[in-house]
Amino acid sequence: MDFIADYYEIIKAVHIIAVISWMAGLLYLPRLFVNHAMNMDNADIRGLLEPMERKLLKLIMNPAMILAWVCGLLLALIPGLIDFKTDIWFHIKFLSVIIMTICHIYLGIERKKFISGEGIKTHKFYRLINEIPTILMIVIVVMVIVRPF
Repeated sequence: MDFIADYYEIIKAVHIIAVISWMAGLLYLPRLFVNHAMNMDNADIRGLLEPMERKLLKLIMNPAMILAWVCGLLLALIPGLIDFKTDIWFHIKFLSVIIMTICHIYLGIERKKFISGEGIKTHKFYRLINEIPTILMIVIVVMVIVRPF
């Protein structure tokens, strides 16, 4: 895995770009859901929001998430970068990324509910879950930059 270290800066740059793109989607999709939930009776607005939600998820969020995971795992494999036994910060960060991935999957499930028109939550619910990625982002950034543990 030493050869991965030769590409450290490139992998790290791609990882950061992918994470920023993924986060943008994780923050924007629930906002679209807020508008969607408030306008379920308006076919014109639903007709506008549904393709936006699909494109955001399929063309931006999914590829960005995959790229963030691939680059993040490559970075983690660089010898000497992380001590998996003592670097507790990494385990907290990794758990936070797993939870963020679960949030991503959950948002995809919610998008399908909007299409079927069944099981849709209130706009207040979508406003609330919009905060989860922000909290996770704060935890992840603090773990990576400050490394408090």
